[in-house]
Amino acid sequence: MKGKVKYQFTSTIWKHDAPGGWHFTSLPKSTSRDIRTLFGWQEEGWGRMKVKAQIEDVNWETAIWFDTKLDTYILPLKAEIRKKCKLDIDTITQIYIYI
Repeated sequence: MKGKVKYQFTSTIWKHDAPGGWHFTSLPKSTSRDIRTLFGWQEEGWGRMKVKAQIEDVNWETAIWFDTKLDTYILPLKAEIRKKCKLDIDTITQIYIYI
């Protein structure tokens, strides 16, 4: 997958506690600081930044969101992606983000 800058990290899948909550993974805080410093100007409303993501051999266009309570970006994981990659809550996986 092509992108200007590639970030690689390992993270755990978690689910928001709201009813019907989305599944997410949190970027490491150091990675988030780097992304925000270099690419923060690309953020749209509510801290949203368009990115390309990859888990295993599954690639997709998505967005990361800066969560001020967690002080880091979070990556939403739709059901389609979770099924393809066999991901569930508390699964630890390697993720690539391309900006």
